Parts: sequence; structure tokens; C-alpha cells
Amino acid sequence: MQTVTRLFDFPYYQLEKFPLEKSLVTKSNGKWVATSTQEYVDKANAVSRALLRMGVKPNDKIAIISMTNRTEWNIMDIGVLQIAAQTVPIYPTISEEDYEYILNHSEAKFCFVSCAEVLEKVLAVSSNLKNLQEVYSFDELGNCRNWNEVLEQGADTSNQEEVEQLKQTVKPEDLATLIYTSGTTGKPKGVMLSHHNIVSNVISSEKRVPFETGGTALSFLPVCHIFERMILYLYQYCGIEIHFAEGLEKISDNIKEVKPNVMTVVPRLLEKVYDAIIAKGALLTGIKKKLFFWAVELGLKFEPYGANGWWYEKRLGLARKLIFSKWKEGLGGNLETMVSGSAALQPRLARIFGAAGMPVMEGYGLTETSPVIAVNDHRNRGWKIGTVGRIIDGVEVKIAEDGEILCKGPNVMMGYYKDPEKTAQVMTGEYFHTGDIGEVDADGFLRITDRKKEMFKTSGGKYVAPQLLENRFKQSRFIEQIMVVGEGEKMPAALIQPNFEFVKEWAKRHDIEVSDNNKLVTNDKVIARIQEEVDHANEEFAKWEKVKQFRLTPDLWSVDGGHLTPTMKLKRKIIKEKYLDLYNDIYGH
Repeated sequence: MQTVTRLFDFPYYQLEKFPLEKSLVTKSNGKWVATSTQEYVDKANAVSRALLRMGVKPNDKIAIISMTNRTEWNIMDIGVLQIAAQTVPIYPTISEEDYEYILNHSEAKFCFVSCAEVLEKVLAVSSNLKNLQEVYSFDELGNCRNWNEVLEQGADTSNQEEVEQLKQTVKPEDLATLIYTSGTTGKPKGVMLSHHNIVSNVISSEKRVPFETGGTALSFLPVCHIFERMILYLYQYCGIEIHFAEGLEKISDNIKEVKPNVMTVVPRLLEKVYDAIIAKGALLTGIKKKLFFWAVELGLKFEPYGANGWWYEKRLGLARKLIFSKWKEGLGGNLETMVSGSAALQPRLARIFGAAGMPVMEGYGLTETSPVIAVNDHRNRGWKIGTVGRIIDGVEVKIAEDGEILCKGPNVMMGYYKDPEKTAQVMTGEYFHTGDIGEVDADGFLRITDRKKEMFKTSGGKYVAPQLLENRFKQSRFIEQIMVVGEGEKMPAALIQPNFEFVKEWAKRHDIEVSDNNKLVTNDKVIARIQEEVDHANEEFAKWEKVKQFRLTPDLWSVDGGHLTPTMKLKRKIIKEKYLDLYNDIYGH
């Protein structure tokens, strides 16, 4: 068992190299419950034996839907994969119709859910599910079979030989998992990733992360996303104890209990942590408050590798001692590295956490690339703030004529499941089209400069499709043009050009004096009336998509004014530049 070539090899590799007493740790009824590497492997084998008795054949699909990351997820994953079947992880909070579509499209035979909330959604569409034979739950629920029945069914080891034979048949290039990505329009696409796609990514990423065997990790980003899932295999490969957080709302308690050395984050979480720290600082008085904000100001100028010179480093040493050490303590005291993915990290967050001695290594990738294409590494001068790091070994990046990032390598997906047309749209030979615009600088660091696709992610890692929102908002007679913004920010917002003619008429009827456009867009009554329109339109969208703030622009958006293309499409970059002061006002930049 020297090398790992398939996903289920990871726990066996750990068992041979550094068997842990606490390989996977989940909180249950207020107590942290540990599963050793040996138990992990034993339970995965019991799952495999049971699934064979339940009639699961090679290439059958098993869906796993969990509200939080937990030990059972990982045991199921290995148990399914080592009998040449495939897992279909599903994002728990998507709509019932997406549940139905994914379970049918993947032809999932069995579904394992975490809790009552997920079960309810599956049951709501169960009469339309063509292939699903049974649902099992990890939590004890009265109206659902429990996954312990599966473990009991697998307790008899008499068919272990069949498991071993099936393991031998699984090749690295075989399909391992289907990960459905949220489509901007239409139905989710099932990304087919092979064992080799993900294993190659784990092994190349391992060279970039300073993970120490015997360290502790806290895992809370959704494991149904390839970013966290790849990291979990990486932790297993490096012999790191994995503790699963109870959920986002408990994260600060869990950090203090687990005291992790490493965790993966999304920018939104760092924003929340930073905002909470600043809010506490604002409550201080006198010299303490002065010192606190002196340290923050210093931290926001941080550059890696002492680039600011000895005098800066001297003051930074003092700030770390007096102020930043307390920040670190608040995050458990042992945090050495955070790895950030899934959305663009604001450089100010990279600087402040770097100054505080908890560097954030930003990386870049997509589900289709398993996911990592590039990642920063604070060793050997491999960290540059404002970039997503250097490209990992074995992966090749080419910048197309229009600036799009193209990627080729063992991490590029097998294609979209049952959709050769969509696959052909994103592949040119062996190159995958990322839809992002970027450049590689002289030192080999990749920088993402723009999104080719208009869809964007907030700093919480949630996708927002601006056109869907804009089209809905423009149904209002008060709104003529609207551009939804918020790439990499904590929430979506909008720049709105009111329908001046209509609004002036409305104002006249309500005895509101608006002699010109500048007066109109700053009038409190006008703003309040448009707020009603925004609130009404927001009702149709999920929480993370809702437009939380807006600003009105005094100009008419036109082709001549440079706001619109000849076909009346928004020139997003130009509009944002024209109204940068309004944009900065929304986000407090």
C-alpha cells in the first residue's frame, strides 16, 4: 500500500503510515466522538459488504445529502467507492425541484440523509423519483430507516472477499463521483470526476500546504463541494485529525474547543470574524482603543517577507504582542494557516490576518478542475497578496487571446454527465475553458482580473446570477435600468437608473418637489418608494441573492453615454467605474 491512486486508498494509506486514534471527530449530544483510522476502515468495509447485499452493482449511484460535515459522510464515501459504485453528494439547501432533478438524472439507487430537514425535502418529491429504492438517515428519525441498519447488515464479514475483488477492478481513470454545479440558467450540470482527477489534485496540493502530521483541522465548508472534499482527503493523506464543526452558527465555540492548526475558509467568514473583532475594538476606551486601531492600521499595510522594511517589522512585532496575539487566542490560539477558496479574497483581509500571524493562503479552481489550479504557499516566497498563487505541479494554464484562463491537466473533469454538448462547449482539445479572465505575472503568480461569465460569487461563496435579478427588478415602473453588483463582497447590491419620466409624474401627484434628476435621486421619499419596489422583487429570491442596498444614479444610461452596448446590454465594468463613489458608499470602502 505504498501509493494512493484511488480515493478509497487514503484511509488505508493513513492506517499504514500514521494510524490515528482520532481520525474523524464529530460532536454528538454535546460530546466530541472520535473514530480511529482502524474503525474508519472497518466501518467503510461494513458499508461495502452491506451495499453488496442490498444489490448495489458497479457504477450504481448513491446520493449523500448532509446539512453539516460529519464522520458518517466519509465512511459512506469510502464504502461506496471501493465497490466500484459512485457517490453523488448533493448540496442540502437547494430547492426540492433540484433534489428531484439530480436524484433522477444521476439515477441514484439509495440516498443517505443527515437529518429531518433533508429527509422532508426528499420525501416531498419521492413519488417522482424513478430509481430510488430506499432512504437512510444518519440521525435517529422515527420515519426513516437508520444507517446503523446498514452497518449491522455489513457486520457479517463472509462477503469481504467480494469487496476485495471489486476494489482490484477500480482503475484510477474510472468515474468516482458526480458533483452537480448550480447552473445560472436551466438545470444543474453533473461534473464527472475520476479517482485520478481528485487524487492527482490532492497529491499536487500537498506540496503547497505546510501541514504537519499530527495536526488538527476544523472542517465546516460543505463537503458536497469539491474544495472541502479534496481538503478532507488531503488531511487524511497528511495524518491530520479532522474535527467537524457543528455548523456555521457554532463555529466560534468549536474553534475554541478544537484549537485547530488549520482550516479552510471562505472570504465571507473572514469578513465576519474581522467585523466582530473591529466591533469589539470600537467599544474600548482611551489608550486601549488607540493602541487597538494603531495595530489595525499597521496590519492593513502588511506585506509578506518583511517587504516593508525593518522599522515596520519592529512595530508589527509590538502590535502582535499587544493586540494580534489576543485575536489569535480568540481563534483557538494554534491557528497557523487558513486556506481560502470559492470566492475572491479582499486583499485587506489577506493583509490583516497575515499581520496577525494567521496567514490566509488564497487558491483558485473550479469543480471541473477537481478543484485546485493554483494556490499560494507562504514558504519559499510562494505567497503574493492579490494573487491566487502559482499553478500547481502537473497542471498547465494557458491564457487565451481574449484573456480567458484555459487549464489542462490530470485534474480536468471527464465531462458533464449525459451531456456531451455542454462538455464540448467548455473543452477545446484537452483544455478546459474556465470562464475567468486572468494573467500570469513575471514571477509565475496567477491573478484573476475579471469574470468572463457575468455570474458572480459573494464573499460567502454563494453564486449570484445578476441578469435574473435585473430582469425581475425591471418589471417595476419605477426602475428603468439596474445593475446588480457584489462580486467578492458580503452581499449583492444594485445601482439603479430610475424611470425619470414616471418618477417625476409620481412625485408631482404626491406634492414632492424634484426640479432636476440630482434632486430626484437624493430625495428621501423617492428612495423610500423605490425601496418598496426592491423589497417586493426581492421576495422571489433566495436569502443570499437578495439586493440588500441600492443607490440611484442621476444620468440616463445610454449607448452614447457609454453605459450600454449597441444591443442595449449593460457595460458592467464601465458602469461600475462611472459610479465608483456610489459603489464604495454601499460597501463602506
